[in-house]
Amino acid sequence: QAATPAGLWLNPKGTVAVRAAPCGDRLCGWIAWATPEAKADAHDGGVDQLIGVELLRDYRPTGDGGWSGTVFVPDMGRSFFSTITTAGAGELKIKGCLIGGFFCK
Repeated sequence: QAATPAGLWLNPKGTVAVRAAPCGDRLCGWIAWATPEAKADAHDGGVDQLIGVELLRDYRPTGDGGWSGTVFVPDMGRSFFSTITTAGAGELKIKGCLIGGFFCK
């Protein structure tokens, strides 16, 4: 089983903090803190209350040390298939993909 990336994580821009934790047999993550700018961007995407939004949904271990699930992008108001991998000590990399693992960012 992959090490669980549970904890409080800050995005690279420092505008959102996400608390990742087990949710049943999976991993989920909710927005715990956000800057006024992030809240405004989310509002433009149709999300009125950003704090508490489930950003990481139904992640399962992939067997190679990573996790796969669905990431919700509040400023777009859309969800995408994504993967989580460790990028070094205290860092995670979340990659979202549009179509079946293609067009990833």
